[in-house]
Amino acid sequence: MRGALYAGAGVLMVPLMLVGSVVLLGGTDAQARTCAAPAVTVEAKSAPIAGLDGVQLQNAAVLMDQAMRMGLPVAAQILVVQAAIGESSLRSIGYTDAAGTVGGVAVTVGILQQDPSYGPVADRMDVAKAGAGFLSRLKDVPGWESLEPTIAIHRVQRNADPQHYAKYRDQAVQLVQALAGSTATPGTCGQSAAGAGDDLPWGHGPIDASDALGMYTRECVDFALWRVNQESGTASAPFRYTNADFRGDGAVLGNAVTWLDGWRAKGWPVGTAPQPGAVVYYAPGTGGAGSLGHVAVVKAVDPDGSFLEEGYNGNPPPNDHSYYTRTVQDSTPTAFLYVPQTKG
Repeated sequence: MRGALYAGAGVLMVPLMLVGSVVLLGGTDAQARTCAAPAVTVEAKSAPIAGLDGVQLQNAAVLMDQAMRMGLPVAAQILVVQAAIGESSLRSIGYTDAAGTVGGVAVTVGILQQDPSYGPVADRMDVAKAGAGFLSRLKDVPGWESLEPTIAIHRVQRNADPQHYAKYRDQAVQLVQALAGSTATPGTCGQSAAGAGDDLPWGHGPIDASDALGMYTRECVDFALWRVNQESGTASAPFRYTNADFRGDGAVLGNAVTWLDGWRAKGWPVGTAPQPGAVVYYAPGTGGAGSLGHVAVVKAVDPDGSFLEEGYNGNPPPNDHSYYTRTVQDSTPTAFLYVPQTKG
């Protein structure tokens, strides 16, 4: 990781990854979120999509909803749907093949053919609960986002053939893309209108290359400024806000540590309450941030005051420089930097 901030109007900033977990909550806690996430709705008599229809489409929508409720990106929606196609053709079935049968009794059941470690039969037959179980374990697979899809699924499902799910990939992608067009408005918890998970245009390209925002690619400030542009209505070049011209006073926005000053220099509001779309600012040493601080974005806010944070470069190697989400208590960050409704 680069450690210097170079001077000049065309400066690229270098954020330090957030390496600690002192107060950031990880693991499966996002699964317990109580507010409503955006819902994918499917009519019972919907026309076939990707060769599937009726209850299959409805079950796919439930699995996608569960991934969104847990704050996971579109990649996770595709994986859980892909797994369900491969296990049960997207039907919650109470039977299995010979491999999942012991003494003539089906041990693995449901839309994802889960064993008793996932809970009682009633839970495994419940599509939403089955999806939550799969997704919770997927989150614990190191680097699942960068694995071959069938391998990522296999790490959860432990199928005898790791390549079993590969042939269902295209169908799952087509289905999720089609159903995503019916995403409803956010529910009671409120969710940022900008972005759809890991949608940074250069998020899977080189690390620390120069990008259209005047940032180093796949750094925390890179993703945060991308979201600011989306919130401001510019999701493609020419971008409204770049590192060099954000402040308007000749100084660059800079590393994460300088964002609070940059926000104030621009005259934009700063506060202590999380709001969807706000930039989360961690001063050096706060929440595990290093000497250059850390910034992220509020994706959704829960009734208990915690919020779902999304960002880049918030995990230690080998999962650094990639997209992440986690639930954070609102007392943790130093400040929240708000993007005004009237942009300027």
